[in-house]
Amino acid sequence: MAGTSISEIHPCFNRAAKGSHGRVHLPVAPACNIKCNYCDRKYSCVNESRPGVASAVLTPSQAQVYMERVLNAEPRIRVAGIAGPGDPMANPGNTLATLQLIKERFPGMLLCLSSNGLAVPAYLPELAGVGVTHMTITVNAVDPAIGARIYSWVREGKIAYRGEEGAKLLLERQTEAVAGLKERGITVKINTIVVPGVNDRHVGEVARWSVALGADLMNLIPMHPTANTPFESLGEPSRALMQELRQECSQFIEQMTHCTRCRADAVGLLGEDRSGEMAGCLSSCAGLRDTKSATRPYVAVASREGSLVNLHLGQAGEFQIWGPEGDGYGLIDVRPAPPAGTGELRWRQLAELLADCRNVLASGIGETPRAVLASYGVEPLEVNGFIEEALKAIYAGDDLSAMRVRKNRACCAEKMGQGGGLGCC
Repeated sequence: MAGTSISEIHPCFNRAAKGSHGRVHLPVAPACNIKCNYCDRKYSCVNESRPGVASAVLTPSQAQVYMERVLNAEPRIRVAGIAGPGDPMANPGNTLATLQLIKERFPGMLLCLSSNGLAVPAYLPELAGVGVTHMTITVNAVDPAIGARIYSWVREGKIAYRGEEGAKLLLERQTEAVAGLKERGITVKINTIVVPGVNDRHVGEVARWSVALGADLMNLIPMHPTANTPFESLGEPSRALMQELRQECSQFIEQMTHCTRCRADAVGLLGEDRSGEMAGCLSSCAGLRDTKSATRPYVAVASREGSLVNLHLGQAGEFQIWGPEGDGYGLIDVRPAPPAGTGELRWRQLAELLADCRNVLASGIGETPRAVLASYGVEPLEVNGFIEEALKAIYAGDDLSAMRVRKNRACCAEKMGQGGGLGCC
C-alpha cells in the first residue's frame, strides 16, 4: 500500500498487522464541531461498542498515566490514537498536549488521529511538529446537497452553519486537510459512513475525490443505527451492498476491509478489543488528580444555599468558587452565570469564567455543557450532598462515587453495575 514503512505496524492501515500490533484510543476529546445525523456521543457508557462512546474522558496527564498502565497490560500496543468521543481538533488543547506527552514518554509509539477534518487545516504545522504519522478523515459526501442530509450543523468558531452551506464549508476544510497532511508526509485514510438511501450511491465520487488529493486508503463503514438520532430507523446497509461498494471504490483507491468500528476508548488488537476489561482502569485514571492542578486551584459549585450541591448546571444563576482555606475549605468568590438563551456560547463563556477551576459541581449536567467544559479543562461532576464533603474527596483524590448522581438510562439498564463500577451511561 501507499505510505511509509511505518504503516506496516499500524493495524488499521495494514491488515497483516492486526493480529500482532495493537492500538489504544485515548479519550481526551469530548467536544465536537459538527452534528452528524447518525451520531450520539456518550462519555460514561460501557455497554455500546461503536465510535462516539467511552467509559470516561481523560485529561492529557491522566492519559499519560493510562497509557503506561495499558502497556503493562498489553505490551503489543504500537499506536496511540485519539478518536473522540468528540473530535480531536475540536479539542486542540487537550489533543496536542496529550500527543506531546505520549511522544516524550513513549518516543517509539506511532501517533494517530481520527477527525472530521473541519479544524485540521488550522493545526497542520502543530500536528506535523508533534509527530503525527497517520490520520483518518471522515468524509461522507463531496456533494453539499448530499452532505446537507447527513449533517445537522457545522460549527466554525462561534457560528453554526446548516444545510448545504454547512456541508460546503466542511468539504472545503476537508480538502485543505487532506492536501495539507499529504504535503507533510502524513499517511491519510478516508473513512466514509455508508448511509442507506442517502450517500450509498455517492461513495464512488468520494473515492475519486480521495485519490485525487493523494489519500492512501479508504474505509467504507456501514452506518450503525443509533437510538435517539435522526437516522435511527434507516437500518444498516447489507453485506452485499457493502461488498459491491468496496469493489466499486477499489478501482480508485485501496480499501480497508477489516474495520471493527472501534469505540473512542478502544484498546488491544483489532478484533480482540479489551476496552471492557480496561474500563475500570480508565475510570480510575480519570479520577486521578491532574498534575496541572496548581493552575486550577478552585472548584465551582451550583448551590441554592451554599452548603449543598443541589442545583442543575443550567439552573444556576451564579457559581460559588471554593478552595482550600486553613485546615478546611472556604468560599473564595461568587460569580454570575452567563446569560441563558445563547446555546453553546453560554457554556464556552462559563468555561472561560471558570478558567481557574478544576471542577464544576452540579446535581445535573447536560451533554453539551459537559463536553464544552471538559474541552476547556474544567471537569464537570454530577454529585449530590454537602459541598465540603465533595471538596474533601476532590482535593484528596478520593473516590466520589458515593456522592455521584445515579441515573437509570435504557442503554445501560441491562448491565447496571458492570464496567468498573460505572453503573450507567
